[in-house]
Amino acid sequence: MDQSRNPDQNPRLWAWIAGASQGLGLAFAEVLAARDYNLVLIARRAHQLEAVAQQLRAAHSIEVVVLVLDLASDELEQTLRGQLTQTPVHVAIYNAAMAPMGDLVREDVRNLTHAVKVNVLGPVIWARLLGARMVEQDGGQMLFMSSLAGSQGSPRLSTYAGSKAFTNIFGESIWHELKQHNVNVLVCCAGAIRTPGYASVSSNDAPGTLDAHQVATAALAHLGRGPRFVPGLINKLAAVIVGRWLPRRWAVATMNSATANLGSD
Repeated sequence: MDQSRNPDQNPRLWAWIAGASQGLGLAFAEVLAARDYNLVLIARRAHQLEAVAQQLRAAHSIEVVVLVLDLASDELEQTLRGQLTQTPVHVAIYNAAMAPMGDLVREDVRNLTHAVKVNVLGPVIWARLLGARMVEQDGGQMLFMSSLAGSQGSPRLSTYAGSKAFTNIFGESIWHELKQHNVNVLVCCAGAIRTPGYASVSSNDAPGTLDAHQVATAALAHLGRGPRFVPGLINKLAAVIVGRWLPRRWAVATMNSATANLGSD
């Protein structure tokens, strides 16, 4: 990611972040605000999002636009189109995700449908609209947060893992489509990240767990060197061993051991 620009000579660039109210999305916002980017922050928790915006405005003297929006909403396309008429986009980060946990046959169908909308349909609409704007302006950076769970079957995370497998292939595909227009696309396949969401389901760090700021900084540094990036040495080794070396049935069994207690009472 190019850090050579001088803000005294050029107008501030704009970064859009979906899923920005806490955790990794907040880390992306803080890193980019410190680099003098204006921000469009998108999430469904209005109170948290506005608190983040106020904090960043005060700390960095930047502009911050807040869009309170459920990314599974039927209004997603209309809302993004409307914001594009008002705000440029130079960096676009799709960090939002929903992860139903537990046996698929016991999960509420509405939760599963919501997860597919956030994790699959949302990135497609996001890439279509923001990507088109970047093509028009002959340049931009687009980053999708994915997961190592999408590299093989992940019992008790089936819908989430399946959606991340989609993200991996979708992101690689448009990476090749858009690079001729000077638009860099990157899929960041992370392992466990210390966030409020992770803390709510696990009291102990899994091997390779990283801080949110570590992941955000590493992912931004890898933009332009895509299409796929795995942050952290342990996670890189795990991706190779589980994703390439182990027979599929063993890879799935390994994930089954890791997710054995998810969704249990």
